[in-house]
Amino acid sequence: MKKVWIYQADRFFTQPELQEAQSKLDSFIVEWTAHGSQLAGKAEIKYNLFIVLTVDEEIAQVTGCSIDKSVRILKELEEELNIGLFNRTLISYRDNENNIQLVSREIFEALCKEGEVNADTIVFNNLAQTESEFNEKWEIPFKDSWHATVFR
Repeated sequence: MKKVWIYQADRFFTQPELQEAQSKLDSFIVEWTAHGSQLAGKAEIKYNLFIVLTVDEEIAQVTGCSIDKSVRILKELEEELNIGLFNRTLISYRDNENNIQLVSREIFEALCKEGEVNADTIVFNNLAQTESEFNEKWEIPFKDSWHATVFR
């Protein structure tokens, strides 16, 4: 099984930041280990907004220490690029033109009430934990997501 962690930035990466962040993540992945075993990891930045880390646990199991190492590298990126990767109060969705929007919970709630966000609006489910969940349930209609229970 492939384990996935999704970190949403609090703003979009600029092109130079994207290159710097991807380079740092690539270097990290090469050295990412769990109890001395190399992890079969991958790091990619999607849509200039999401850092997605993936590990194939059939090759080597992730440990608490290896997760701590990944959090450490993300915290370093936060400092170097002055970007937030652990702010869980922002919601991302696709607007009517299919552009990704990033807004506060309050604004998202208002957009739901106004009908700007509706049952078919695509939202990002950053709680996906496996590669199959990521592939099938990361970008999903509002009505099928956890968002629908929180923002009625």
